[in-house]
This record gives sequence, C-alpha cells and structure tokens, in this order.
Amino acid sequence: MAVPQIVALGGGGFDARDRPLREFLLGLTGREEPRVLLLPTATGDSDATVVRFYEAFVEHRCRPTHLKLFGIPRPGWRDHLLAQDLIFVGGGNTANMLAVWRVHGVDDVLREAWERGIVLAGMSAGSICWFEAGVTDSFTPELDPLPCLGFLPGSNCPHYDGEEQRRPAFHRLVGAGAMPDGLAADDGCGLHFRGVELAEVVASRPAAAAYRVERADGGARETRLPARVLAGA
Repeated sequence: MAVPQIVALGGGGFDARDRPLREFLLGLTGREEPRVLLLPTATGDSDATVVRFYEAFVEHRCRPTHLKLFGIPRPGWRDHLLAQDLIFVGGGNTANMLAVWRVHGVDDVLREAWERGIVLAGMSAGSICWFEAGVTDSFTPELDPLPCLGFLPGSNCPHYDGEEQRRPAFHRLVGAGAMPDGLAADDGCGLHFRGVELAEVVASRPAAAAYRVERADGGARETRLPARVLAGA
C-alpha cells in the first residue's frame, strides 16, 4: 500500500528560486516522468495562475496538466484527477475554493487520491486546505479561522514570514482557542507529511523555517522547527 503524502507550502512554488521545492515534490512520486495536475480553483481558475504553473513545471521532467471547475467541469474529471502522480493546489481564496470543491465532490475525490498515494501539495490556500483549520484572508484583511478538509490534524498558517499580520493572527487565534494548535511555514518552506505525521520540514530558501504554535499560559507558545535546505537552494 502506498503511503499517503501531503506537502503544505507556506508560499512560493512557482518562483524560479523554488525550483528545488518542485524537484522535491516530483521526487516524492517515485516516477521518472510524473503526471502533475494544477487545481487553480482558489483564483477562480485564473488563466494567469495556470500560465505560471506551466512556466514553472515545463522546465522539469514531468507531464503537467490542469483542471478548471468553474463553468462545466470537463467530462471524466474524476478519473483524470485519480490518474495523476502529484496534485498541486494554488493559492487564492480558500473559502471559495472549498465551497466549489464540495459542490462538485472534489473534496471526496482528493481524499481518495491521498489514500491511494497520489501526492497532494499546494501553497497558501493549497496549504491550509488539508488541515482541520487554517488562518485565512478569505473574509477580511484582519485574518480569520477557517474550518478546512481535516485530512491532517491541527491548524496551519502560511506566509509566516511573508505577511506581517500572519504571526500575530495565528498566535491570537490559537491562544484564544479559536483554532487548534498547529504549524506555520515561511514562504519557500514545506511541511512534508507521511500519513498524518510530520515527517520533515524542507526549504528552497536558506532562512525559511516552520514553527509549532500551541496554546499555553493564556496565550500561544511558538517553537521553531528548522528546515532541511534542499540541494540547489
């Protein structure tokens, strides 16, 4: 049986400097020429997001494709998703993305893909969606808690070093019990899960790290989790 795997990226993934992260993701599939699919739902299936994805992955030995869900989804989309080796979820509005997924049953197909051993990954919205809850700007700039898919336990906060309001918001929400204890990741940092256990923290940027944030002493306690800097970073 294949081991379910998820890689939650704090941010990045399509940038030139994040090539090592893409190589890491593709390597997890165990395929020489893996099939990789983008779900750009969080940006409303923006063409710009799709173009950035192809520009990023075309330089790798893989077979990239994408699936749009706005309008009428392509016939056979379920089988197409389950035929992939890696499914990558882009950033954007997480609440809208989850609503669209649930209407079409994509959330159930993604769980089946995960259980089959298809690698799931994503950045920002594509990071928090896998957890029980996440810190989101889907509703207000002040950041709010959002119930998510719950494939992984706990909560998640992306862009920990990239957006100045993320760290205080995550501390506030965890400290107040508005969301469970969880993990935060800097831009260019990935949380690699095997099953539901954190196996490793990796980074394509030397200063990037992850953090465990837990409710403690009437507030939140933060513990740094150093990352393994990937070759070529």
